[in-house]
Amino acid sequence: MIPNCPKCNSEYTYEDGNLFICPVCAYEWTDDEQAEENGLVVKDAFGNILQDGDTITIIKDLKVKGSSSTLKIGTKVKNIRLVEGDHNIECKIDGFGGMKLKSEFVKKA
Repeated sequence: MIPNCPKCNSEYTYEDGNLFICPVCAYEWTDDEQAEENGLVVKDAFGNILQDGDTITIIKDLKVKGSSSTLKIGTKVKNIRLVEGDHNIECKIDGFGGMKLKSEFVKKA
């Protein structure tokens, strides 16, 4: 989804390579700049910026503390929420419930 222009809030923005461009006010910006303006910047294991509501995939088998189960590589997690801290992703995983994950072990789907 292409965001509205942060300067004039126009919905007619378009993407050109890694830039977003507003034809109304001629403002240009990148995804990184917009995330930095909002404060919290969370990147996945490959450097992609994550946002609230994204779908991610787990890239490594993860042991679940307090359980004998593991989260398997390739598990998809929908509708994540970003938070401050070491474990900076909050989500609900089918069969496990609410969890916190580190962004270094996921990739954006």
